[in-house]
Amino acid sequence: METKLKPVDTSVWRKKPLAAYEADMKKSELKRVLTRWGLTSLGIGAVIGGGIFVLTGIAAHDWAGPALALSFVLAGVACTFAALCYAEFASILPVEGSAYAYSYGTVGEIFAWLIGWNLILEYMMGATTVAVSWSGYFEKLLHLFHIEPPIWLMNDPVTAQEKAAALRATGVAVPDFSFAFNLPAFLIVLVVTYILVRGIKEAASTNNIIVIVKVAVVIFVIIAGAFYVDTTNWHPFLPEPVIDKTGQQHYGFNGIVTAASIVFFAYIGFDAVSTQAGEAINPKKDVPFAIIASLIICTVLYILVSLVLTGMVPFKDLDLKAPVAQAFADKGLTWAVYIITIAALGGLTSVMLVMMLGQTRVFLGMAKDGLIPPGLFASIHPKFKTPWKSTILVGIIVSIVAALTPIDKVSELTSSGTLLAFAMICGAVWLLRVREPNLERPYRTPLLPVIATLGILANLYLMYNLRTDTKISFVIWCVIGLIVYFTYSRKHSHLNKPVEE
Repeated sequence: METKLKPVDTSVWRKKPLAAYEADMKKSELKRVLTRWGLTSLGIGAVIGGGIFVLTGIAAHDWAGPALALSFVLAGVACTFAALCYAEFASILPVEGSAYAYSYGTVGEIFAWLIGWNLILEYMMGATTVAVSWSGYFEKLLHLFHIEPPIWLMNDPVTAQEKAAALRATGVAVPDFSFAFNLPAFLIVLVVTYILVRGIKEAASTNNIIVIVKVAVVIFVIIAGAFYVDTTNWHPFLPEPVIDKTGQQHYGFNGIVTAASIVFFAYIGFDAVSTQAGEAINPKKDVPFAIIASLIICTVLYILVSLVLTGMVPFKDLDLKAPVAQAFADKGLTWAVYIITIAALGGLTSVMLVMMLGQTRVFLGMAKDGLIPPGLFASIHPKFKTPWKSTILVGIIVSIVAALTPIDKVSELTSSGTLLAFAMICGAVWLLRVREPNLERPYRTPLLPVIATLGILANLYLMYNLRTDTKISFVIWCVIGLIVYFTYSRKHSHLNKPVEE
């Protein structure tokens, strides 16, 4: 009997058959070692870190003031809508690739590509932001031991010149330098890369230890800091709006929304949980649980820390690089500064670990579909069973960018990619309900039309409130992604191969 082949679908909206995902899961070489609480720990590991230890300073100082707590509420609500949609997808398609994989099987290839491309921005720029933050806390630790490293060795070129100029303005003699390189940020990324190449079990075990320590320290910050809260620092809770020379409003309601857009970066850890579905023991039940549990736990901690921090220190006096440690230092609690600084270093390390882990799993999903070169991005180490080549590549890129880029430039780019991906996934899960109503769904998002609509609107609204230059940079990134898709990915997609009818 002659075999009949289906004609190849050349549309950019072609979808990966759900049966193909089941085949991918059966032949996956990744180890399934992650339990329900192991996944939750990974989520908390990615969420607790950059947001509490760094972005609280930037968002309160520049945008929201004491009302930063409301920014965390707003960001948490927007995230909750997306998380509920993610959880349904994760129960249907427990594969690596996160939102990229979910949308490829439901909406279409071009949609999935854009999500995958934005996840690259989310994870790589997120890891870069955290690496720069880690360097800031490491520098503070050195200062505690009265070690004064040269400015040009601890900062990117832009920040180094700004710091040098500020010191010279106060009469401090700072030698001229023509070269600057953030060496601590560079080195910590290489250390994390090594851990990730060695294997997911080792990475998860390292993360679990760090998570226990840093959650304990966050609770310590909340309880100990509460004794030093001066409620006058909360007045006015919502500072009067200020318009800068670019026309951007700081403080007031718009300032709260902009701050929410910035701190949104802090919440992307629950997305990292879904990228680990290929290594979960019972992904259909445990991934949805871990997504929602990690989000709830972290949102409560964020709100409490932001209230304590802005109560301890007037928001205009908050340090931008290490706000929590500096707040305790200003109160003369040097012993607490040691604890917080060391915990922050460990906490930020675990955030980097989970973000870079998530990035390589998204690459793995895209490479398996032929959209990026599989020889590089889908190569699994014969002993460690990890995508080692892409892990090393991610490590090299993140380390170099972290060593040469100011923190504020990369943190907002991370949020822009995340917000669009979350809005798109809310639409995709709704679309799948309409197209495939009889599909088995171990977890179903409650009140889906309402939740999905609110998720789309909330995430796009936060994205709209990002700074103008951030939005321009994001559009440029998307244009580059479309060029890559039409010149390489569309031609190499495995959906170009004819299959039997």
